[in-house]
Amino acid sequence: MAQIELMPRFNDFPAIARKPLTTLQVNLGYVCNQTCFHCHVNAGPNRKEIMTGETIAEILAFIDRSEITTLDLTGGAPEMNPHFRELVVAARARGIKVMDRCNLTILSQPGYETLGAFLAEQQVEVVASLPCYLEDNVDAQRGDGVFQASLDGLRQLNALGYGQPSSNRVLNLVYNPLGPELPPPQAELEAAYHQHLEQHYGIRFNQLFTITNMPINRFAKTLARKGQYQSYMRTLRAAHQDANLEGVMCRSLISVDWQGYLYDCDFNQMLHIPLAAGGRPKTHIRDLNPQALDHAEIAVADHCFGCTAGQGSSCGGALKAVS
Repeated sequence: MAQIELMPRFNDFPAIARKPLTTLQVNLGYVCNQTCFHCHVNAGPNRKEIMTGETIAEILAFIDRSEITTLDLTGGAPEMNPHFRELVVAARARGIKVMDRCNLTILSQPGYETLGAFLAEQQVEVVASLPCYLEDNVDAQRGDGVFQASLDGLRQLNALGYGQPSSNRVLNLVYNPLGPELPPPQAELEAAYHQHLEQHYGIRFNQLFTITNMPINRFAKTLARKGQYQSYMRTLRAAHQDANLEGVMCRSLISVDWQGYLYDCDFNQMLHIPLAAGGRPKTHIRDLNPQALDHAEIAVADHCFGCTAGQGSSCGGALKAVS
C-alpha cells in the first residue's frame, strides 16, 4: 500500500472556540453494506466495530443532562446497528430532532424492508448520499449498481412522503466531488439535481448538501496512490476563507465514536484527535459535564482547511461564505 507523504504541518489553522452545544453526532459503528472510495471512515461489510446497548444508554443519559436539540446518527450504515431503532424512538420521545445519514441502498437490503416506514413514522430527517445524478459517476465512486439501488431507495422514501411539498418528512441529499477538487456552488448544483432527478426519475427532495472530501483514511490513500495528496492539501489551504470560521460545525457539535469517546468533530474522530475540552487523553461521554464545553478550545489541524475552503463545508453542506 502506498505511503502517504504528508506535507509539512503548517500548524497555523486559526484558533476557534465553542458556541453553545446543540448537536450530538453519534457514530453507531463502522459496519456498512457499501465500500466507497471517498469514505473517511473506512467503513465496509467486514468492519466489526459497533456501538453496544450500554453505550446507547450513556448517550441518552448525556442528552438528558444537556441542551442537545439534534441527534445526528452516522456510521458506516447507522441503521445496521441493532440498537438503531431503540435509540431513535428514545430520542424522539424526548423531543429531539433525529437525523439519519443514510446511504439509500440499505433500504433494499434483506432485513431492512420496514426501515423506511420506521423512519417516516418517527419523522426522522433523512440525509442521503447521492454523489451525482448521473449513473456512471455514482457507480464509479460507490460500486456497480449503487445508482439504481439508490433510486429505489429514493422512490421508497418519496412514496412515504419524504421530500414532498407540505410534508414534515425531510429528505436531503449529499454531494461529494468525484476527485480532488472543491464542490461547485451548492445552490446551482441543487437546482440541477432537482431538475434532473424529477424530470428523468420523478424523484423529489428538499435540499442538497455539498461536502468537501476530507484528505483522510480511504480517500487520502487513493490520493497518495495517484500522487495527488500534496496538491490537494495545497488546494484546500489556498482556498481557505476566514469568513467560514463562524459556521464550522465543530462550534456547536461534538462527535461520539462507537465506544462512547468524544471528539470535536467526526473527522477528528477518524484521526484519533480527542476532544480538546476533555483535559485527558480521551474523554468518555459518561464523564462529560456539558458546561465544560462553554467557550472551550477546539482541536484543529491541517485537515480543518477542508471545512473552510471555498464556500465552506459542514455536515449541513456549504457554509455559503464565498468571497
